[in-house]
Formats: sequence, structure tokens, C-alpha cells
Amino acid sequence: MVTATSDDPATTAAWLTRNAVEALPGGGLEAKLARGRPLRVKLGVDPTAPDLTLGHTVVLQKLREFQDLGHTVVLIIGDGTTRVGDPSGRSSTRPMLSEAEIETNARTYQEQAFKILDPERVEVRHNADWLMMEMPDLFRLLSATTVAHIIEREDFATRLAAGTPVSMLELLYPLLQAYDSVAVKADVELGGTDQTFNLLMGRDIQRAYGQDGQVILTMPLLVGTDGEKKMSKSVGNYIGVSEPASEIYGKTLSLPDAALGAWYTTLLDRDLPAALGPRDAKRALARELADRFAGQGAGAAAEAEFDRVHVRHEVPDQLPELDWPASDGSVHVPALVARAFSVSSSEARRTLAQGGIKLDGDALGGETLDLPATELDGRVLQFGKRRFVRIRISG
Repeated sequence: MVTATSDDPATTAAWLTRNAVEALPGGGLEAKLARGRPLRVKLGVDPTAPDLTLGHTVVLQKLREFQDLGHTVVLIIGDGTTRVGDPSGRSSTRPMLSEAEIETNARTYQEQAFKILDPERVEVRHNADWLMMEMPDLFRLLSATTVAHIIEREDFATRLAAGTPVSMLELLYPLLQAYDSVAVKADVELGGTDQTFNLLMGRDIQRAYGQDGQVILTMPLLVGTDGEKKMSKSVGNYIGVSEPASEIYGKTLSLPDAALGAWYTTLLDRDLPAALGPRDAKRALARELADRFAGQGAGAAAEAEFDRVHVRHEVPDQLPELDWPASDGSVHVPALVARAFSVSSSEARRTLAQGGIKLDGDALGGETLDLPATELDGRVLQFGKRRFVRIRISG
């Protein structure tokens, strides 16, 4: 095990890159480490959604390894680049977010990143501070590369070949992300394999500004709970790091057996236990992930609760309660579901129509839009497989 006192650059570089997909240029990290000073290791995240997923933690854990070796971690909150929208892996232009959405998401991103990073040893920067630049500065940045180079990027080339529009803002994105490396004088930048073009662009732009080009480490992309696509909130195949232990546990158990090995190596940095069958290996993984993100002991508690509800088909031991006013004596069920489970009214209606809403274990039909308040007091409302709330009628 490499420690903060390790002084052999080759050994340290080999350990840091052991589970990376690529480390470019070859030998670059060892050369940087040989300089004998703490490196500035950069990760940029665009707050396009309120929550970080397990997929984000793959890169964050690598950042923590650099941090534990005494290097300076620079976490860039992309409140500037989010206004443009990262085109990586996209077949269409991303929708624009409001200022309020970006600000809210940026705040939660930072809080959740600190579940993995030591907050006392992180330099947090916001790239809107330097990307809202004057026109002469923008012209200098634009002159540092060519259109031909930008459209070599695979997702741009694919969209252009298909006749799908690519906005000028999207073409600008790789340059803006690259300029982040100039602004913070990055020695190393981390990212997923879908970020390779952007990370290499950072090297190019640093050299154009007279800086030494950064080393890049790309980490594997975590497949989602569907076992097929990259983990993403927009696809719905994600586990959020701030979700309750019961959700982390239950969602992990839904992972297809074929994806188990990749989750073990990517999230736990070890092989799938040969002595365990898929069922037990999945339960062990679910317990460990729940402990990591919800606190020690959360995994065992989540497992016990899961068995109570899904194996023995009992109501959870502890339930949150929702107070609902009796008002005129009738309760509008979609509104009740929306408030109880923090979902939109449209999602509440859709889930109700699909039979996904139960009352004391019995599915409510899609035509059940209103119920007498007296029939709801003290009863258990269920959303999907793992979410429950007890209703208390007041007034």
C-alpha cells in the first residue's frame, strides 16, 4: 500500500493508475511526482442535477487517494460551464438551466462530494469566476485551437454526419473546460472515459498559455442499475449518494448478475468474491455501499428492513408520518402521493394508473382520485416497492 510518506515516484504512479483506464501521456504522472512537490489535481463537475450518483464517486475516490498522499485537490464547480452544457455522449443539445437551479445544484454537489473527500483539504473553485471573461480574453482562447480539431470529437462528428444540429455554444464547451486547467494551474486532471477529448484539450490549451501540460487520468464509467447504460439520473438507472440506506440497498439488489463484477472492481477496488454466489455477493455489496454513504451499520439495518418488507411481506418497522388536513372530508390521492413522496403530480398520477400506489398493501386503481379522509387515518401508503409513509389525518 502506498502511503503519504512514499517517496518512489514510479511506485506511487503505478498505485494511483492501477484502476484507471488511461494515464496520458505515458510516464507523465511519474515525471510530475518526481518533482517532489504536492501536485494540483483537478476535477470539474457541472451541477446539471441536484444529486451525485455512485458513478460520480468513482472519480471522487481517486481524488481522495491523491488527497491522502498529500496532494492538493481542486474541485471545480462548473457553474459557468453548466450555462453552456457538456455535449459529451449527447445526441442532442442539453436544455438550459436557470440561475437558481444551477446555484441549488452546485450547493448540494459540494456537500455530497464531502462524503468522500476531506473538506479540510479541498480547494473549491467556481469556474464562473473566470469564464465570464472580457472579449479580448475570449478571442485569445478561441485562437488557441481550430474548428477542424473541435469537430474531430466523436459525438460532434456523429451528430454532424446525421444532420443533427450542434450549437456554437457546444463547440465552445471543450475550450471552456480546458481553460479551467489554465485558471487553476492543474498538474493532473481526472474524469470519466467520456471526458478524454476535453481532458486532452486541457493539455493543449495549457501549453498555448505557456503552462506545462497536465497529466490526465480517465476512470471507467459505472454501468447503471439496468446493467446496460452509463449510470445517469436522466436514464433513471442511478443510485444517489444521499439516498436513504434502504434505497441504496434495494436498488443495488436490482443490479443484473452480469454487472456485479464491474461494480465490485469499480466501486470497491477488488474482485467479485469467488466464494459467494450472485445473491450473497449482491447483498454484501449492497450492505457495504449503504454503510459507506449512510453510515456504519446502515447496511445491516437496511438488509433487515428489506427482508421484513420484501421477503416476509411485512410493513417496515419504522415509518415516516405525513400529516394531512381533513379539510372538506375528502383527500385528492394524486396530491397526497405527490407530497408524501416528493414527486410531481404527473408522476403521482402515472404511478397510480400503473398500479404502483398501494394502501395497506392493496393497489389503488388509476380511477381512484379521491378518498374519504376517515378511510386514510393511520393507514400505510406505499409508492413502488420500497417507499412507505403512514398517513395521519388532522383537523
